[in-house]
Amino acid sequence: MNLRDRKILHIALPSIVSNITVPLLGLIDVAITGHLGSAAYIGAIAVGGMLFNIIYWMFAFLRMGTSGMTSQAFGARDLTEVVSVLLRALFVSLGISVLMLCLQVPVRELSLYIIMPSEEVAALTRTYYNICIWGAPAALSLFVLTGWYVGMQNSKIPMAVAIIQNVANIAVSLLFVYGCGMKIEGVALGTVIAQYIGLGVAVGLLFRNYSRLRKYLCRQLVLTTASLQKFFLLNKDIFLRTCCLILVHFFFISAGAKQGDTELAVNTILMQLFTLYSYIMDGFAFAGEAMVGKAIGAKMRSIYDDTVRHLFRWGWALAAVFTLAYVLFGNAFLSLLTDDATVLEAIHIYQPWTFLFPLCGMAAFIWDGIYIGATATKGMLISMASGMAVFFLLYVLLVPLFANHGLWIAFICYLSARGISQTLMRQSIMKSAFSKQ
Repeated sequence: MNLRDRKILHIALPSIVSNITVPLLGLIDVAITGHLGSAAYIGAIAVGGMLFNIIYWMFAFLRMGTSGMTSQAFGARDLTEVVSVLLRALFVSLGISVLMLCLQVPVRELSLYIIMPSEEVAALTRTYYNICIWGAPAALSLFVLTGWYVGMQNSKIPMAVAIIQNVANIAVSLLFVYGCGMKIEGVALGTVIAQYIGLGVAVGLLFRNYSRLRKYLCRQLVLTTASLQKFFLLNKDIFLRTCCLILVHFFFISAGAKQGDTELAVNTILMQLFTLYSYIMDGFAFAGEAMVGKAIGAKMRSIYDDTVRHLFRWGWALAAVFTLAYVLFGNAFLSLLTDDATVLEAIHIYQPWTFLFPLCGMAAFIWDGIYIGATATKGMLISMASGMAVFFLLYVLLVPLFANHGLWIAFICYLSARGISQTLMRQSIMKSAFSKQ
């Protein structure tokens, strides 16, 4: 294994570990509420968790934008800008948090109006939401710090923070629910407290490992008009891209629900295979963000080209491994998620579409990381918009003819369209990225 591969794995593997902690925590929350004596508690966790997933997902630009700008400044050895990017992004995250807290009631009620849960679930969701919303400042600040650490070529600290935060969440939630007799309030408080514990750890490790950077702090450069304009211009594209992504994924779920409970269950379970694959590939996308941004900042086109080649070698290898695993062991894995005979029978009908996830989605994941490192956010938005257009066009054309099979064809083609469009734009995007340096 050569030096480039080792650097990729040095960033990718800790990022993968961090990603995997997310679904594990959700399972723990469901397990805790599942023993509270009413299915309404599980429903409230599902609805409340979905609300915060959407809300925080929309502000993922705080992580991605910070990562790209930091890695480029780090590659250029512009340590003043490295510090400025961090403080600028934290300032913006604080402003968004204040806005979220001010608008918490209308956002909550609008969301519940759209979802329309039962009265009991809605009441419990309000309780959960009213507590968890106060974790927004910590959650958004952690987005920024994670992006900054990745941009500094350090994914071990975000991994440590994620592990500590999730262990704390489980411990505190169990203490409140079973030790103090609380119910959904205990789960929500556990989440908020763990978020601030995670933030405290992230900030503590920042001072421990990067205190030498304080001498590069220049307050006059943090919030200049030009720097804020650049920050919002880049992140506007990422925000719109994320909105497109959310629209496709939630329309996919909604369209499955319209075809019946069995199809909804089948699509939900099969999408777990895509989620599993995405957690692994996101680790290599993080490596692309860090290493490509550093190469562009240092004006080293040869290192950029070599990094891209090695990233795609890993991508093709993982796509082949996942495809083989899904073909050979997909049935066994899916059987762990449900024992409903009707659902399992239907799963076998649609399961072959999951064999296409790895090969059709690989390029989109790898290019996303590369484009973020290059701060080529306009290209990311264009590719996502083109993929979304393909999805809805094929949905209109194929679902009336092939029902749920048509929906899966639309989703697979959406993944492929993203990767193809990014591949076609790569030369102009990278020429622009290097010319700006």
